[in-house]
Amino acid sequence: MCRPLAFFAFALLLCPAAPALAQQPAQPWGSWLIGTVQLPGTSERRWGGFAEAQVRTNRVLRQYFYHELKAGLSYDLDKNFTVLLGGGRYATSDYRALDAGPLNVERRLWQQLVLSQYMSRLRVEHRYRVEQRWFRHRPDSSSFRGRLRYRLNAFLPLNHPTISNNTVFLSVYDELFINPTGPLLERNRLYVGVGYQFNARLTLQTGWLHQANYSQRPLPAAQIGPQNAPRKSNVVLSMVYRLNTHKATAAPEHLPTQQD
Repeated sequence: MCRPLAFFAFALLLCPAAPALAQQPAQPWGSWLIGTVQLPGTSERRWGGFAEAQVRTNRVLRQYFYHELKAGLSYDLDKNFTVLLGGGRYATSDYRALDAGPLNVERRLWQQLVLSQYMSRLRVEHRYRVEQRWFRHRPDSSSFRGRLRYRLNAFLPLNHPTISNNTVFLSVYDELFINPTGPLLERNRLYVGVGYQFNARLTLQTGWLHQANYSQRPLPAAQIGPQNAPRKSNVVLSMVYRLNTHKATAAPEHLPTQQD
């Protein structure tokens, strides 16, 4: 049980986010607050979806500067493969001048494929995503960017063999953000957290997320860039509520993945 988790943890240490921790001056910790409603697919009803709201602050639970609203429609090809079409609105502001309105508003469309693997107690998720992003900058300019993302996420239930009712679990992921027009590596996210699944409907999770921004595309002089530190640690608090329509006595296992 421990060998695959140890291998995964070692692989994460090799990712670009790990050495970045010692290369930049310390930034104040921020926080991400995430609320998600999911309609998971089943073997009988393969269509599903989600809706999510997220708020981010520059410091822990204060200095709000960012929010996003997004939703998506998914289809389970089988238990291990899911495709999704999603979209959302993302707004970044200056926490010192919220009355002035957002610095920029992004509208995003994405397509993704999720591959899930079940190895004894360890669950591993591979997520591949292609994004199209339209920006509206203050005072009055716009731009378009494309992006590719890959996330490797591992889950380990601690007190049950599966992630089911009353289960404590560990979650670790690393995600790469790729700019297809270069520079190649745009961003890296490393997350380590612990969660609790109360039942088939409700899951809570908290953890540490370190985000490193490696390249920023230059903006014209008239545009105001997003408020985004090169490297920053955050406290993540997330809640997932599933609209469970499965009528069997035991609901199927769903991995407690974060949509962001």
